[in-house]
Amino acid sequence: MKLFPMLAALTAAGTVSVAPSSSSSTKKIRQEEPAVPVAADINPFAGKTPFANPAWAAKLEQTYNALVAKNQTSVANRVRKVQKIGTFVWVADRAGLANIDTAIAQAREAQKKTGQPQIVGLVLYNLPDRDCSAGESAGELSSAANGLEIYKNEFIKPYAEKVAAATDLTFAIVLEPDSLGNLVTNMGVEFCAQAADTYRAGIAHAIASLQYDNVHLYIDAAHGGWLGWDGNLPKAAAEFAEVLKLAGPGKKIRGFATNVSNYNPYAALVRENYTQWSHSWDESNYATSLTPHLEELGLPAHFIIDQGRVHLPGARKEWGEWCNVAPAGFGPAPTTVTNNTVVDSIVWIKPGGESDGQCGMTGAPRAGQWFDEYAQMLVANADPSVYKSNCSPK
Repeated sequence: MKLFPMLAALTAAGTVSVAPSSSSSTKKIRQEEPAVPVAADINPFAGKTPFANPAWAAKLEQTYNALVAKNQTSVANRVRKVQKIGTFVWVADRAGLANIDTAIAQAREAQKKTGQPQIVGLVLYNLPDRDCSAGESAGELSSAANGLEIYKNEFIKPYAEKVAAATDLTFAIVLEPDSLGNLVTNMGVEFCAQAADTYRAGIAHAIASLQYDNVHLYIDAAHGGWLGWDGNLPKAAAEFAEVLKLAGPGKKIRGFATNVSNYNPYAALVRENYTQWSHSWDESNYATSLTPHLEELGLPAHFIIDQGRVHLPGARKEWGEWCNVAPAGFGPAPTTVTNNTVVDSIVWIKPGGESDGQCGMTGAPRAGQWFDEYAQMLVANADPSVYKSNCSPK
């Protein structure tokens, strides 16, 4: 996964299918076009407990033991808090579809044990020609080898069947990190230009296939350092609108996910020098900046923002540093108390401790492999809400 390089009234839009663009306000569009379906504007995260993935928690046992061995007992004790925090489960190839079954079974067990309704976060990440501009997270499918049909029939179809059957659970699904961002800024990369139609068709098919009451879809919208520049904001909204239109009449998404696998703070305490020309200097401001462009096209301005890993002030010299950035820490614990009316929830999408690739911090393994030295750093630098919170839903 890779990174590339106003303020408006915060009016929360309902979950809608794409409407024709107009120079009038979103409110006026809806009054004049009542045929556009509008769902109840209910935050799916409200009152629910984010599913805490036991598989990720088990990896952190190595981190706990390493910190104890270094006599860092107080830091080690934070690991026990971290292990209880909800993180998204990534489904990144056909073999990974089994992760959905496991998550459903474990979430049901947690729901029964605690009496608290669970919201299961999933990432859908297996487009043909995936990661067209970087290659650290290249996937299993190629459009040159019938990848799109395999994606539809052997990945999306069973994915949809599994979540549709689990009507006792709520799902928040992030669709294809980095993909549409590449179509906004990287069409000069030949591989991305060739993959563009496949990306659009694949994501549109995923949207159309996941139209269930217990499923809430969030299209990946990159992050403020990538699409948050004034010139990119309208282009991004137009790309999202095109894909939703391709999904078909009446098809809906809940909104957009930002900062997936990146390091931007939600609300920056220190404004970094490289953000000085951007209105999207942190992720809350990015959501605010993107909102009017979405609403102009009839798109729902609801966001979830990944804070699984956040860099410390001064850790980067430029926004383009995206791989195993150090120093960094676990960000704010997931919560629906966001101080921004367009943000549904702060979430942890990228499981901290899993490497971005063989880059960044010294000793980093291949993408997705456990990087325990990095995990130890994340614990040591964790936001206080992580280890001073009981992690109950808000």
